[in-house]
Amino acid sequence: MKIEEAIKKYLEYSLKELNYSLLTIESYEKDLNIYKDYLNSKSLNYLKINKKDILGYLEYLDSLKYNSKSISNFLSSLRSFYNYLVDIKLLDNNIFKRVKNPKVEKKLPNYLNIVEIEDILDSIEEKSPQDIRDKCVFELLYSTGLRASEASNLKLLNIDQNTKSIRVTGKGNKERIVYYGETFEDILIKYLKVRERLLKKGPIDYLFINNLGGHLSRESIEYIINKIIKKSSINHKISPHTLRHTYATHLLDNGADLRSVQELLGHENLKTTEIYTHVSNERLRKAYLEFHHNKDRK
Repeated sequence: MKIEEAIKKYLEYSLKELNYSLLTIESYEKDLNIYKDYLNSKSLNYLKINKKDILGYLEYLDSLKYNSKSISNFLSSLRSFYNYLVDIKLLDNNIFKRVKNPKVEKKLPNYLNIVEIEDILDSIEEKSPQDIRDKCVFELLYSTGLRASEASNLKLLNIDQNTKSIRVTGKGNKERIVYYGETFEDILIKYLKVRERLLKKGPIDYLFINNLGGHLSRESIEYIINKIIKKSSINHKISPHTLRHTYATHLLDNGADLRSVQELLGHENLKTTEIYTHVSNERLRKAYLEFHHNKDRK
């Protein structure tokens, strides 16, 4: 079986049998195609590679300026692919299980403080249905910690206005419940009143509607956030994920326990959530140093 066919079958299996999301499939496809092109350029057989070949591939990725985290993602994609090859009896063992990931330097996530959030929200006009929708998108991401893809796929029936809760389908089709407060409730009510004015192709199940009357995509949500930030006084880069980081950090700052934040974010592993405790600790350290620095100057 040629590598092109093996990749195609693996991606179909991951989508239909493992229920991986389209985003995950696209990521695997990109990683595996880069690997395939490298093997072809070196006339290497994907079923007969050795550790020396793999080290050569890692050096190639490094030459393309991929960082440690990206290279780790490449290796994860290849481990999964080669597990599949073992499962379908094309190989006896997975050589990538013997290859260690490079050490990834943990960076503290970028986040906004309360004043910055309020400044951004105040800068968003509410003159048109699109303005109100954009503000609703921003407030949803900050108030619930949803990923952009989760917000994009949110349907009207997922929102319970009586309990102020939202049923979210996250990674791996896992469901979780998140809650929202009065600020999001206010803009949600405004948006629902003008939402029909955005509909141009008839009724649609999704909460957010684009300017053509269709489903608002993840890419459109990223565009909306960028547009909002450009009109505000914030001069550093903000993404939808920044709002997710901000949501988690503010929850911990206000006394939420780590397990609850893990559930609200939909993290499978508590270690993924623990990075936000470092953010809170770093903020505390800076506040302490600033206080004593100012105190000493008086």
